[in-house]
Amino acid sequence: MSHHCVCLNLNQHVSKVCAASFYRLHQPRRIRKSLDNEFAATLVHAFVTSRVDYCNAVYAITNRLQRVMNATTRVASDSCKYDHGLKTILHDELHWLDVSERIEYKPMV
Repeated sequence: MSHHCVCLNLNQHVSKVCAASFYRLHQPRRIRKSLDNEFAATLVHAFVTSRVDYCNAVYAITNRLQRVMNATTRVASDSCKYDHGLKTILHDELHWLDVSERIEYKPMV
């Protein structure tokens, strides 16, 4: 039995969320003239915000993971939490990538 893995980087994921949102927005356009503004706003808000909020959840996860990488960088470089230049240390001295960069450049296996 062959297992297929669908691997998406963050940009591909956001693209899929955007495409699904635009598809959902296209549907009520057909009946828009028969809706009042308040109902139309409620309808499209319901269609799209759940997808955008889901994408925000992904962003929140990567934000938390970035905090782990930052802490790792501070330990590796013996720097303090409020020292400036953490990103410079991460990139230039340790040659590490941010979490978003790690997602974007991760080789697909």
